[in-house]
Amino acid sequence: MARELTVPAPKFTIPSLIGAAAGGAATIPMTLFMLAMHKVLPRWQKDALPPEKITAEITERANVSVDKPQLLGGTLMAHLGYGASMGSLYMTFTRKWTLPPVLKGALFGLGVWAGSYMGWLPAANFAAAGTNEPGQRNILMIIAHLIWGGVTGVLADQLLRQLVGEN
Repeated sequence: MARELTVPAPKFTIPSLIGAAAGGAATIPMTLFMLAMHKVLPRWQKDALPPEKITAEITERANVSVDKPQLLGGTLMAHLGYGASMGSLYMTFTRKWTLPPVLKGALFGLGVWAGSYMGWLPAANFAAAGTNEPGQRNILMIIAHLIWGGVTGVLADQLLRQLVGEN
């Protein structure tokens, strides 16, 4: 008779997956907001939004040729993936914060914006860095990240309560 071997998952695994699901899902309202607000920007600021600019620059740096539908599909997948990975980090870094989930998430979202648009993007010399964008586009992206973070916080809190029973 074969014995079943079970290996317990590390303590961070389930919360990390919950955060990834919440962060990926929160990318949808964030993206919808970005697309809606992009339409009200002045004409001279209506070039591609940062996720598309970043994806285009990555494909260019990798010497990969893509057409517009491939670029847009890749942009959506990369944006959802980045949102999910940041959601996973949200669960890692904010579990001990004693703030309401929407506020905790919004603050984390602001940190994601700062770390990305004022951190690694300018350090890696990406055109979409916040240091290269006009103020209105930066405000659009900051609000989008506040939305992402708030939604991530609420979804992660609800999922954690339902799946794990944590408060």
